[in-house]
Amino acid sequence: MPTVHLLDYVAGNVRSLVNAIEKVGYEVEWITSPDQVPNAERLILPGVGHFGHCLSQLAAAGYLPAIRKHIDDGKPFMGICVGLQALFKGSSEDPNCSGLSVINGDLDRFNDSNKAVPHIGWNDAKIETAATSPVSFYDLRPSSKYYYVHSFKYPYKPGELEADGWSVATGTYGGETFVGAVARGNVVATQFHPEKSGVAGLRVIKAFLNGTGAATLGKPNTTLSAAPSAPVSEGLTRRIIACLDVRTNDSGDLVVTKGDQYDVREKTDGRGVRNLGKPVELAERYYAQGADEVTFLNITSFRDCPLADLPMLEILRLTSKTVFVPLTIGGGIRDTVDTDGTKVSALEIAKMYFKSGADKVSIGSDAVTAAEEYYAAGKKLSGKTAIEQIAGAYGNQAVVVSVDPKRVYVKAPADTTHHTIKTAFPGPAGEEYCWYACTIKGGRETRDFDVVQLTQAVEAMGTGEILLNCIDKDGTNSGYDLELITQVKSAVHIPVIASSGAGRPEHFAQVFRETTTDAALGAGIFHRGEYTVTEVKDYLAGQELVVRQFDGEL
Repeated sequence: MPTVHLLDYVAGNVRSLVNAIEKVGYEVEWITSPDQVPNAERLILPGVGHFGHCLSQLAAAGYLPAIRKHIDDGKPFMGICVGLQALFKGSSEDPNCSGLSVINGDLDRFNDSNKAVPHIGWNDAKIETAATSPVSFYDLRPSSKYYYVHSFKYPYKPGELEADGWSVATGTYGGETFVGAVARGNVVATQFHPEKSGVAGLRVIKAFLNGTGAATLGKPNTTLSAAPSAPVSEGLTRRIIACLDVRTNDSGDLVVTKGDQYDVREKTDGRGVRNLGKPVELAERYYAQGADEVTFLNITSFRDCPLADLPMLEILRLTSKTVFVPLTIGGGIRDTVDTDGTKVSALEIAKMYFKSGADKVSIGSDAVTAAEEYYAAGKKLSGKTAIEQIAGAYGNQAVVVSVDPKRVYVKAPADTTHHTIKTAFPGPAGEEYCWYACTIKGGRETRDFDVVQLTQAVEAMGTGEILLNCIDKDGTNSGYDLELITQVKSAVHIPVIASSGAGRPEHFAQVFRETTTDAALGAGIFHRGEYTVTEVKDYLAGQELVVRQFDGEL
């Protein structure tokens, strides 16, 4: 098999990139020292997280001169996400750290006054040089969407980069147009993650590896010219996430399950764990149906199992070989002790998951404890929490906090010190107000701590996204708790995923129309076969909501 060289500097999930490269027929060889770079014909620099972390790691290891020489020698080079940002002169994310200066410009942060940051989701890569007729750009297509996850961007200024010979593709988010990809000569770089962009992204990787991308760059694209024109919905799509609650059943088999208010036992006899399928098979099915992300939540502890052999690691390894959208893993991301007595940090556990194929880790009960300690310390960060450790190493987009709140009714706001709302659904004694109490241990223990306090605390710690469950709605199939979602969205500046209660496609449309949620998650609706992901997306498209549609074959 032909080879491509990959440079890894602890850049998060590189397993998915390796799998994507192998999927299109190439083999990966690792670069482990700067003196190996001259031996590389094709070189890929992947990356997630912090600009300064990336460049300082590369500089400390002596890689920067070797990478720059590889580019200057005209050898094929591809940068992904922070790998694109590294080509620029600098970034406001770390003003004291210099980039490769292949492009003379500095990146800045998205404005979060009118939108959630990080920018997470499927967006455009619109070829700016294709104003009059379609041109080739590494098989980018106007009808395709690509997966982005970043807080910093290079603002697009028409003609600026083109004057230096660059071809440019752009995306737009909250009124800001940014550089989504650049290419010139032997260099191509994408702000989006092609290895997480489904078939559309695999085509970009393939075009780089086989040389067709560079050979046809900027030339007329006769394939697209011949295709019938169709309206293209621009901008960020509405994300649909399939969630798989995974645990062992009474026979010791790993299964996907779902319950009512977190009770996963069969109602007939109360003994057997409800078995809705095998995790890897269901993930592959939802990917084929068009799921924008897949989330695995480990809802049992896998006791007496060495950490290196955790069943979820194998699930991730197998899933990431065939599922090329973002994968999130939750459960057990905490400081712990291995079976041999060795202390293992949350950061080390997260690293194991990233190496196995995860793109994000989800933290639950431990986030509540950390938030309580944050307020007890006078809103001072300790730097020791799992959130801070993982976000510091891999970027805040790699950390999700899963919140499990439930309603507590009160007659008036003065009856509690917590953040209340006036509800359209009064309590059992006619109470017109309520607040949302956080729970831990799978909803079994309620804390005197509200959802606004929690989400604002974990945002300050470096969380990039909130997975907002609702115990009152879980398993009811009655729709999302719109009041809860609205309260949390108004309290934080980071993306929020609506969860719990989806029973019909209309519920997805309702949450997108009546709240500013950034994504919607479904579980039982898909596991039970009542609706497919495709059917939900088709319904949303019919309601004129922008979704990512089927993108053809590789």
